[in-house]
Amino acid sequence: MAVERRGRKIVYGPVPSRRLGRSLGIDLVPYKTCSFDCIYCQLGPTPKTLIRRRAYTSPEEVVSAVKSRLDKGTHADFLTLSGSGEPTLELNLGEILRALRRKFSQRIAVLTNSSLLHMKAVREALSLAHVVLPSLDGWKEEIFQKVNRPHPSVNLEKVVWGLKKLREEFRGEIWLEVLLVEGINDDLQDIPLLLAVLKDIAPDRIQLNTVTRPPSLPWVRPPKRERLEEFAAALGPKAEIVASFKGGSGKIMSSELERSVVETVSRRPLCAEDVASMLGIEISMAGSLLVRLAREKGWMAVRVGEKTYYRPRGESA
Repeated sequence: MAVERRGRKIVYGPVPSRRLGRSLGIDLVPYKTCSFDCIYCQLGPTPKTLIRRRAYTSPEEVVSAVKSRLDKGTHADFLTLSGSGEPTLELNLGEILRALRRKFSQRIAVLTNSSLLHMKAVREALSLAHVVLPSLDGWKEEIFQKVNRPHPSVNLEKVVWGLKKLREEFRGEIWLEVLLVEGINDDLQDIPLLLAVLKDIAPDRIQLNTVTRPPSLPWVRPPKRERLEEFAAALGPKAEIVASFKGGSGKIMSSELERSVVETVSRRPLCAEDVASMLGIEISMAGSLLVRLAREKGWMAVRVGEKTYYRPRGESA
């Protein structure tokens, strides 16, 4: 079992990541501890946005949790600090990254909503990662506020300044995620504003994403594929539409299958295709597993397009 802290698991997965392959997730902060309340969040609404950093997890706990999982034969391409909240709110972030680099050979990635990058201490901590995946979902203040609904002290100017400083100081790769929501931040006429911001941030990759799992607010919808393609073309050769993960065919014991699915659903909704990619099993088997676990765990089913996602009850908007 994964090491637990105050009733929560630190390590989960590996999960199928459309950007990082098989990603062993590391969850540093309690559920929905975040500085944003994004309208598209797959984990549901944020009860109260926060910007004060605290020590939620120790480096020793994280190393022990990761070692326990890898010692069981788990394969991971990346150790990814993400999970159910904003990882830069963890005060021990730098020490944790240093300990992970010292102990393990996997590359380390950190997903962040960019809200705390204006803090020098946060940027210094992130310098120990191999890849930082920050997000930028608005290039006008009103759009930023509407999509991300940040803590009152956070504005677009502060976020962009932090991203620019990160680019100046960080020696690893920056993969900037831009998540588009239909009718809110997908207007082609605003692309020049985005290009002007991107010029100074100079990310190594620009990854266009959209709503693929049940969002925090039920009216939030993804743009058409054609609109994503238009954005990608306008943003140039560094831009890509994040593709669906293609899993391997590794075999995992039945108990491992169930544990991975249960741990992952507690953090992100899953459909049969996700589980098939994550665990290297047939879609029909993945679907049967999801349905059985949903019945046993009391999960709810949410239909998005042609896919059915499963999530714990009580986490929807």
